[in-house]
Amino acid sequence: MVFPAFLFNYNFFEKRGCLKLTSLSDEVTTNEAGHLTIGGVDTLKLVSKYGSPLIAYDVSKIKSQISHFKQAFIDADVPYRVTYASKAFSAVAMYQLVAGEGLGCDVVSGGELVAALKGGMPAKRIEFHGNNKLPIELEMAVDAQIGCIVVDNFQEIAYLDKILKEKDTTISVVVRVAPGIEAETHKYISTGQENSKFGFDVHSGQAKKALKELLDNPRMNVLGVHCHIGSQIFAARGFVMAVDKMVSLLQQWHEEFGFSAKLLNLGGGFGARYVDSDAPSPAEDFVKQIIAEVKEKIAAANLEFPEIWIEPGRSLVAEAGSTLYTVGSRKDVEGVCHFVAVDGGMGDNIRPALYQAKYDAILANKPHALKEQIVTVVGKYCESGDILVKDALLPITHPGDILAVPSTGAYGYTMASNYNRNPRPAVVFCEDGQDKLIIRRETYDDLLSYDLGL
Repeated sequence: MVFPAFLFNYNFFEKRGCLKLTSLSDEVTTNEAGHLTIGGVDTLKLVSKYGSPLIAYDVSKIKSQISHFKQAFIDADVPYRVTYASKAFSAVAMYQLVAGEGLGCDVVSGGELVAALKGGMPAKRIEFHGNNKLPIELEMAVDAQIGCIVVDNFQEIAYLDKILKEKDTTISVVVRVAPGIEAETHKYISTGQENSKFGFDVHSGQAKKALKELLDNPRMNVLGVHCHIGSQIFAARGFVMAVDKMVSLLQQWHEEFGFSAKLLNLGGGFGARYVDSDAPSPAEDFVKQIIAEVKEKIAAANLEFPEIWIEPGRSLVAEAGSTLYTVGSRKDVEGVCHFVAVDGGMGDNIRPALYQAKYDAILANKPHALKEQIVTVVGKYCESGDILVKDALLPITHPGDILAVPSTGAYGYTMASNYNRNPRPAVVFCEDGQDKLIIRRETYDDLLSYDLGL
C-alpha cells in the first residue's frame, strides 16, 4: 500500500519499536551529497559514467570475506585450501582478484576454464566440476594440466581414460560423492541428497565402484573425495553431518582398499545475507566447526589428516555486489497493487523468478529519506514474473531516480540473458573511492553479431 507521509510515518513507528520493518538501507554508506556509495564511489556518478542497469562491486568486502575464511584455517594450524566457486561470478577480473589473494578456483565449463587461465589463475590451483563434462572440455583440462578433475560419473571416467591414453599423460582426480545429506535450502540448490544429479551415490555402492575404477587406472592419481550438500546454508550443522559421513566413508575405503585421502573437499554453499531476516553464520564460525569435526573424526578413525578444502562462492561475492537501476514507469491500482518499474529486471537477475529469492531495495539518491510507501519493484521484461523486489519499503520515487538492489553479486551477471533482446549490463569494481570497468555493457551490435539472416 501507499500511505501519505502525514498518515503513516514508517520511520516514526519503527524507531519506537512499534513496527519492525528494518532494511539493509539502514546500513548503507553515504557521502556528503547524501548519495549511496559503493567502495567509496558515488552511485549516481557510476550510473552517469557507465549507464544502467549497472552491477557494482565493493572489492574490499570480497577481500574481507576471503581473509575471514583463510584466517580461521591459519589460526587452527591445519592444511587447507580455499577455492573460489567461480560460477557465482565468473569474470577475468574476478579470477585476477582471487588469484592475487592466494585462492584456487573451481570451474564447471570450458568457458570458465579459459577465463580462469586468462585471469592468471595458476593451472594447479584449478579444479574442474560438472555432471556432464564434454570430451572437449576434459581435453582442455588435461592439456592445461589443471590441479584436479572432480570426477562425477562413470561416463566421465571412460572419457577421461580415453583422453589420457591418447595423450599418454596423467591427471589428478577427486571423487565426488552424494553423501545423502539434504541441507536446509531451496530444492533447486540442494545437491547432496541421494537423488541428486551430482556425484556418485554412497548408499547404492556407486561411490565405492567408482573409487575402485579410479584406483585401478594408472593414469589417474586419486587425491581424495568431494561432497557438496547445497547452497545458501546458514548453519554449520549440515557440514558437520557431511564430515561425519565422509570420514566414515574414508575409513571404510582405507580398510578395504588401503586408500588414504590427501584431501577432503567439503564443497561450498555458505550462505549470504540478502534481506534482514537472513542470518548466515560468520565465515570463521563455519570453518571452526568444520575443522573441529574433522579433527575429532579423523583422530577417532586413526586416519592420516587430510588437507581440508572448501569452495565458497556466493558468500564471497553476493553481499559485495549491488545492481543500480533507473526508475521509469509506475502503476498504481488503489487497494490492489503498486508497481515501480526499472530499466532492468529478470534479464540481469533471474533469481527471484527462478528461486523466489528475496531482495531489499534502496533509493540511491536519497537512501535515508522518509520511507512512506510499500511497492513491488518490477522490470521491463514481458513476463508477469519479472519481479525484482516484493513489498519494498521506499521513499516516494520519481522517474529518473536511481534504485539500488544490494546483495546481487552472486548469480546475477553469470545467469544474465538477452531476453527480449536486451543487452547485458556493465560491471564495475569499486575500491578506495576508485572505479574500474571490468565488463563493458553489451551493445545492440553485440546482440546481432551472431545473426546471419536468410
